[in-house]
Amino acid sequence: MTSPDAIQAAVDRLADALATRVPCAPVRDLIGTDDLDAAYAVQQGLVRRRLALGARVVGRKIGATSKAVQDQLGVDQPDFGYLLDEMDVSAQHPVSMRRLVQPRVEAEVAFRLARDIDAPEDEITVALVRDAVDVALPALEIVDSRIADWAITFSDTVADNASSGLYVVGSSGLPLSEVEPRDVEMSLSVNDEVRSSGTGAACLGDPLEALRWLAVQAARYGDPLRAGHLVLSGALGPFVPFAPGDRVVATISGFAPLAVEFEE
Repeated sequence: MTSPDAIQAAVDRLADALATRVPCAPVRDLIGTDDLDAAYAVQQGLVRRRLALGARVVGRKIGATSKAVQDQLGVDQPDFGYLLDEMDVSAQHPVSMRRLVQPRVEAEVAFRLARDIDAPEDEITVALVRDAVDVALPALEIVDSRIADWAITFSDTVADNASSGLYVVGSSGLPLSEVEPRDVEMSLSVNDEVRSSGTGAACLGDPLEALRWLAVQAARYGDPLRAGHLVLSGALGPFVPFAPGDRVVATISGFAPLAVEFEE
């Protein structure tokens, strides 16, 4: 069992890397690779530190939902992290990279919740989470790792708030009566060159299944999903690197294209 001192040391290491933008060593030397509760305890410690500085929780993100991203990260299961208001750069034009360390970008379907998902685990079904969704939206997640060279194991990425960075979400959503998330097709271009593609089915078979998985995990950890929360359901294809000056466009069928430009 991982000691509280080791968990705190991991929080300090990752928080320092976030503040300085200098990548750090993996934290698996402190929390191991198999203690999932310890990894999420580190994540919670990092989030609490940011909340103490004035940030607010506005939702969750699901990571490593597609086989392509699992292969890129060297993991074999999904994880989740928190979305904070300070991570939302949807209104920035262009998006500043000044808080990022070694970012990548991926396209996905996001969900805005109309009601809480707070039920016993065995009652959380795809039908229940579908009913809780207000609208689906196109999103770009700018994933990032505080771990040097992205040399992570599953415990490292969980501890590092699921390798989250920033996000951009479209302003116009669709009710699920008008779009079926598992059927969408995605294309992601950087400077007009297609760099990633995929489908809704690449995200755990259905982005709504990813939402159901997250709702179960959130209930298990005692922090259920709430009305108004935004959920980034996971990449529909591989994430890709980008640089200052690049223009990234995500095209997800049914939605208007989502375009962002980056600057240092």
